[in-house]
Amino acid sequence: MLVVTRYRVTPDDVDGFRADAVAALRALAARPGCTGATLGRAIDDPQLWTLTTSWESVGAYRRALSAFEVKLVAVPLMYRALDEPSAFEPLVTWTPHGGLGEQRGALATDPDHARARALDRPRAGPGDAGVTPDGRAG
Repeated sequence: MLVVTRYRVTPDDVDGFRADAVAALRALAARPGCTGATLGRAIDDPQLWTLTTSWESVGAYRRALSAFEVKLVAVPLMYRALDEPSAFEPLVTWTPHGGLGEQRGALATDPDHARARALDRPRAGPGDAGVTPDGRAG
């Protein structure tokens, strides 16, 4: 699973945002199931930043969001993310040693992808973590 959150950062907020984002990256990367984490900034638009993490599974990502340190440092940063989808299922990947390979995930085999959604959430986005279907904090 790939999680990409994008942020608009004003020039006067760069230092504070970068410090917050690095703390969030460290907290997320320390969780079991995290397979990679990157903080980046757009070359053509320096106000556009991204925090990208990869996970063994949706469950590993959700468990990471429940960890105390992640709730403390990463979740507040996620509230600043642009309001757009952030979780993606890899469909085709390339590695230097494994070459190109197609993934056989739920979205790849179900064009309507209804079964691929989490059973407890019809739609997930920034700030939705830890909320039950009836709107209570989980």
